[in-house]
Amino acid sequence: MTILPFRPYLRSAPLFAVVFLLLFHGAAFGQSGSPLPLSGRPAGNGSVSSTQTAIPGTTTSVNTLNPAIQVQGPYAGSANGADKAPFSGKLSLREAIQRGIAYNLGAIGLSQAVREAHGQSRVARSALLPNLNGDLSEVVEQVNIRALGVRLASPVPGVSIPSVVGPFNYFDLRARLSQTVADLTAWNNYRASLETVHANEFFSKDAHDLVVLAVGGAYVQVIAAQARVTSARAQLDTANALFQQASERRAVGVLAQIDVNRSQVQVLTQQQRLVSLRNDLAKQKINLARLTGLPPSDEFDLADDIPFTPAPAITLEDALKQARDQRPDLKGAQAQVRAAERAFAAARAERFPSLTFSANYGAIGTNPAQSHGTFSVVGSLNIPIWQGGRTEGDIERADAVLVQRKAEASDTVSRIESDVRNAWLDLQAAASQVEVAQRNREVTQDNLRLTRQRYEAGVTDNIEVVQSQDAVAAAELDYISSVFAHNVAKLSLARALGGAADKVERFLKLK
Repeated sequence: MTILPFRPYLRSAPLFAVVFLLLFHGAAFGQSGSPLPLSGRPAGNGSVSSTQTAIPGTTTSVNTLNPAIQVQGPYAGSANGADKAPFSGKLSLREAIQRGIAYNLGAIGLSQAVREAHGQSRVARSALLPNLNGDLSEVVEQVNIRALGVRLASPVPGVSIPSVVGPFNYFDLRARLSQTVADLTAWNNYRASLETVHANEFFSKDAHDLVVLAVGGAYVQVIAAQARVTSARAQLDTANALFQQASERRAVGVLAQIDVNRSQVQVLTQQQRLVSLRNDLAKQKINLARLTGLPPSDEFDLADDIPFTPAPAITLEDALKQARDQRPDLKGAQAQVRAAERAFAAARAERFPSLTFSANYGAIGTNPAQSHGTFSVVGSLNIPIWQGGRTEGDIERADAVLVQRKAEASDTVSRIESDVRNAWLDLQAAASQVEVAQRNREVTQDNLRLTRQRYEAGVTDNIEVVQSQDAVAAAELDYISSVFAHNVAKLSLARALGGAADKVERFLKLK
C-alpha cells in the first residue's frame, strides 16, 4: 500500500478530509486470495504408458501378448543435446536414460514449471517483505483558488486578494518504506505458493520416471529389432543352404524342379523379410534418438544387451506399499491439496482486518539549497466492511478448487494401485510366455534337424523342410517378442513403484 505524502498546501484542508484519507486510503485495493487453476494436473504435458493386450483369435504361435510403450505429447521429442554432451557412437541404457532426463521435452517442461512456480512464490513473498522506493520530483504549478471553491475576503477595503496563486515551484527528493504488519491473506497466499513449488518438484521427479519408461522401452525395442534381424539373417543362410542342396540334387536328376522352385521362393521370402526387419530396426533407432536428444539417425550402436532374466523377488503387497510411499505424483497431488487449503484460508482471511505500516523521509523546497527535511509515519488498519461480494466469490472459487484437488489426489491413489497391479499381471503373463517360447524354440529346432535328415536320406521332399524352417523362424520371433514383453513389464513395474531411474538397472540386470 502506498501512502501519499501531504504537501504543504494541504495543511489548510479540513480535518475531516485528512481523517477520511487516513482511514480509507487503500481499503478498496486490499489483497485478495491467489487463484489456482481448477485442475491441478499438468495440462498438455503428454504421457507415457505401457500396455499389454492379448492377441485375439486362434493362432499356432505361442506369442499371445502384444506389448507396447505409448509415448504422447512432448515426451516423444527432445532438445538437441549432442553439442552439450558429446556422443561416442555407442549408446548404453544408462547413458540413454541420462540423456533422456536432461533433454527430453517432457522432463524439460516440468523442470521449467518448477522455476515458474518458484518465481511466483517470490512474488507472493514480496507482499510480506518491506518495500523501499525512492523518487525525485520537480513541480512548477499555478493554482486558481477560486476555481477550487475558495472565497477569501480582504480585510482591507479597496485591496483585493488575487484568485490565482503562482506560478511557484518546488522539488521533492524522498524515500518511501512500506511494510505489511499483519495480513492473513498475503501470508496464506505465500504458503500456498510454497506448496505449489513442492508439488511441481514432485511432478518433475515423476516426469523423470516417465522418461525412464519411454527411453527404456525404446531401448529394449531396438534390442528386439536387432534380434529379429539376426534371426532373419540366420534363416536366410539356412534357406540358401537348402536351395543350394536342392539345386545340386536337381543337377544329378534325383529331385524335381518344383522342389528347387519351392526352395528358391523360400530364399526370396527370407530376403524380403530381412529387408523389412532392417527397415524397422532403423526406425526404432531413430525413435530412440528422438527421445534422448541425439540427431534423428540410426548411425549408432547399442552398448548393452538385455537378455531374459527373472524379475526381482517382490510380493504384490510389498510393491503396493512401496508405490504408496515412493510415487512422486502422489506426493505432488498431496502437496496440491495443501496448496488449495492455504488458498481457501487466504480467501476466507479477506474478511479480517489487515495492518500496514508506511513511512517516508525526504527533502522538499524551492531548490536544494533552500530545502528542508520532512517525514511522515503512518500506520493503517484496513477493515473490510463490504467488498461488493468479491470475498464470497473468492471463497466459493477456492472451495471448488480444494474439492477438485482432493478428488484428484484420491484418483491418484487408485491409479497408482492400478499401475502396480497391471504391471504385476503383465509380468506374470510375460514370464509364462517366455518359458513356453523357449521350449517351443527348442522343439522346432530339433524338428528341423530331423526333417533335414529325412530329406537328405530321400525319405521326404522339401515341403516338410520348408514348413519346419518356417516353424523355427516363427518360434525364434516368438521368443524375441516374449523377452521384449517381459522387459517392458519389468520397466512398467519399476515405473509403477516410483524412482524408476534407480531401479531400472536392477530390474533389467544389464550385462
